[in-house]
Amino acid sequence: MEAFTVDDIPLVKPGDDIAAMICERAALEDGDVLVIASTIIAKAENELFSLDDITPSDRAIGIGKKDDKDPRLVEAVLDRCSECFVESPVMLVQSDRAHVCINAGVDDSNVENDLLADLPRDADASARSIGERVEEITGCRVAVVVTDTNGRAFRLGQTGVAIGLYHATPIYYWRGTKDLFGYEMQISEEAVADEVAAAANLLMGEGSGGNPVVVVRGIPLFTEEKTSARQLYRPDNMDIIKKALRIFQES
Repeated sequence: MEAFTVDDIPLVKPGDDIAAMICERAALEDGDVLVIASTIIAKAENELFSLDDITPSDRAIGIGKKDDKDPRLVEAVLDRCSECFVESPVMLVQSDRAHVCINAGVDDSNVENDLLADLPRDADASARSIGERVEEITGCRVAVVVTDTNGRAFRLGQTGVAIGLYHATPIYYWRGTKDLFGYEMQISEEAVADEVAAAANLLMGEGSGGNPVVVVRGIPLFTEEKTSARQLYRPDNMDIIKKALRIFQES
């Protein structure tokens, strides 16, 4: 496996053709995985907003005081979540785009003009649109992984995770295979799309890294099947952390 950045991607503006930008700057091959930071997709799709356009509710003002946070930002998060699991000291929510994360994925980094960026409205659809456009331009069949940075329960630090997929295998199922000693594996599931997202994040960097697109080559992630990042989300009735957070909220 090898991974490399697509260099000299300019600052993305609403309406920009991200696929064309990539194809102009990288010699792609069949089976390549394009790993793309969600922020530039949000910018291209004009998923941008200003706090100046938001009037905070009483609830947002109250949370803002507890968290020492601009109540307009709190209101933006509340408006974009389907469920709020934790209000303070951070806002952990299920965004209306299915992703569980801090602040509903609202991002103020690498966005100019004092604007904030939402997550792409449908990251799977965004991945598909870029993948199909790359195929149209180059003739290469590629997989696309749209990423965001996420914290993790029980562990410090953030890592890249997949929030949108196109022709990318989300999970390898090892059930039924044998280990080194011939024992049949029963439950092992490997979140390979998240692992590729995390590997690419090492090259993307944070802050001023300026490398929002990474090509991963030599790993068999491409699949002819239609896939979705939602396949990586634990079913609600099996998610013990969500259940515990709901109990905590009710107490």
